[in-house]
Amino acid sequence: MVFEEKTMKSERIYEGKILNLRVDTVELPDKKYSKREIVEHPGAVAIIAITKDKKLVMVKQYRKAVEDFLWEIPAGKLEVNEEPKETAIRELREETGYEAKKLSYITEFYPSPGFCSEKMYLFLAEDLAEVESGPDSDEFIEKEEMDLDELMKMIDRGQIKDSKTIIGIYTAMRYLREKE
Repeated sequence: MVFEEKTMKSERIYEGKILNLRVDTVELPDKKYSKREIVEHPGAVAIIAITKDKKLVMVKQYRKAVEDFLWEIPAGKLEVNEEPKETAIRELREETGYEAKKLSYITEFYPSPGFCSEKMYLFLAEDLAEVESGPDSDEFIEKEEMDLDELMKMIDRGQIKDSKTIIGIYTAMRYLREKE
């Protein structure tokens, strides 16, 4: 049996700077109808930036949606007509003051597919060189280079709660072990 939902009607109820919100009326496989609230998001990138001494470049910033400071890997939203790799280069520079001589695509994933269309592209940045950073005017970011073992302990203690960051740290752990 195919359990696909057919969109019967779609209504845009909000258009914003970062996202849009729509409500879809869908026909379920059992021929009943339901509503789906969908956040439309242009997509984003996340960057695992590894220093020469095998530390991860982390950023800490206040996230209003969760009313807390979060440690995260560098990340940012795709701009109109911008390729994910271009976004990764731009965001790494803006948030960390680093440029990567080697930037590799790793994978892509959906952080919250139950209600949001956002697709996140994960990149690995190596051979980092310091350049001038330039966070957006509304971004206040603390940068720190952190040891992978300490980051794993922070996940275990519940100090790192951001999903893209947890995925990035586990990916970095696997990558660095394979390089040994």
